[in-house]
Amino acid sequence: MLRVVSFVKRCFFVHKARILIVDDEERIRDMIKEYISLEGYSVDEASDGVEALALFKQNKYSLIVLDIMMPRMDGWSVCTEIRKTSNVPVIMLTARGEEYDKLFGFELGVDDYIVKPFSPKELLARMKAIIRRSVSPLPEAAPENKAIFEGLVVEFAARNVYVDGNIIDLTPKEYELLNFFIRNPNRVFSREQLLEKVWGYDFAGNDRTVDTHVKMLRESLKDYRKFIVTVWGTGYKFEAGVKK
Repeated sequence: MLRVVSFVKRCFFVHKARILIVDDEERIRDMIKEYISLEGYSVDEASDGVEALALFKQNKYSLIVLDIMMPRMDGWSVCTEIRKTSNVPVIMLTARGEEYDKLFGFELGVDDYIVKPFSPKELLARMKAIIRRSVSPLPEAAPENKAIFEGLVVEFAARNVYVDGNIIDLTPKEYELLNFFIRNPNRVFSREQLLEKVWGYDFAGNDRTVDTHVKMLRESLKDYRKFIVTVWGTGYKFEAGVKK
């Protein structure tokens, strides 16, 4: 019975979700709005970054679809301002797919990327997955409140991560990925499985999203990047020997 109530609650939330679409091309805004409105989403539009921030300050959104290259204020600047006060999910629209752009965006707190030209069906699937994850995030429960692997320390309740005694800043997705690895040690996960378990995607997502976040996480962990092992041709696993 509880599962049924939870499922109904999630479905109700998804259909009541309010989305902000930000793009200077009216054609793209109309295409996205027409497609996602059929799913029951409430949609607001902005044609530039300044207008987007004004709407963001006035309303509560479940997700923001944000173009990068816009007049008056670009998507990077908009995302930076949003992240000062909110963890609302953000999907970036970009005509550029270089890894540098993605790394920069993920460091700002972007949740995902869609490269133009894109399929509205794929965008909708990613939006649903992100909203579903924001409603029902990964459980934080662990057998203990703290995990220690040499100089790597994770405090689950506080979501704090320390490297050699110094607290490090991880993006929400980096933390979720590390948390998932720690709770599933010595198990190999394919990129598709990680997309499903950590991102909540139940479709063929972009494997590069996983690779980029693993790269970022490894850089943050410094010497303890060794614990995240690449299994060539398969995926990744967390291998840290005996936990203290």
